[in-house]
Amino acid sequence: MMKKRIGLALAAFVIWTAITILLGRFLAGGETSLLDGVTSGLGWAWIAAAAFILGVALWQGWSDVGLTRGSDARGWRLAWLPMIYIVGGFGFATLLGLPPASALVLILINTFFVGFSEELMFRGVILQSFRHAVPIWAAVLITSVLFGSIHSLNVFVTGDLGAALLQSTAAFLSGIVFIALRLRTGSLWPPIVVHWLWDFVTFTVSAASVGASQGTAQGTLPAEAVSMSDGTGLAMFAPILLVLPNAIYGLWLLRDIGKTHKSPEM
Repeated sequence: MMKKRIGLALAAFVIWTAITILLGRFLAGGETSLLDGVTSGLGWAWIAAAAFILGVALWQGWSDVGLTRGSDARGWRLAWLPMIYIVGGFGFATLLGLPPASALVLILINTFFVGFSEELMFRGVILQSFRHAVPIWAAVLITSVLFGSIHSLNVFVTGDLGAALLQSTAAFLSGIVFIALRLRTGSLWPPIVVHWLWDFVTFTVSAASVGASQGTAQGTLPAEAVSMSDGTGLAMFAPILLVLPNAIYGLWLLRDIGKTHKSPEM
């Protein structure tokens, strides 16, 4: 039964990936920046991917993915560090000059579906499927590696391998705090909301940077890292260095899960 669930989860993961990446590229008509993807219209590939994995979870009756359980105020307070980033990032975007309201609305809607889809796929379906078969730390590692790795496939959307690999690393680090919030609160909603707002601010900063630089090409950087202009040396790794504190904080939140989360239902 456990092997069957893992098999179904991995099959769903492959289909979900195809919907997210291949359908996204098809609808965009070829390579495009991630920023253009979230500001040029509704992201139907993200919406379709979110609907697909939600449908799979409902079909299989996987009630333990965390959508039906809320979090109390104490659980939400655990998100204080990424929220500092989010508030600070939005303040920075405001100083640069916010993009038009129409673009902000599209970014807000599209990043919600990105956050919902990715959290349900990884910290919901994948995590819980492996938790029924392997120790909790192994499930955390598998989930985080898959989450990071999948972002390298954005090379098929943007055509920029270097940015995709940086995004993959940053996503792996960000995934640690997302999975920590999932396990510490018992709910999928805190990581969904934090992931959503993080991506919203990232793309808002990126769009504001475009306006401030009078059309300089931006937006190929990850949704899991604060936007930066292209650079060399240490500047290239700024997105990773910026999310590293989140990863360290996430590891601190996870410090006792070997003892507190032995049951897959916890």
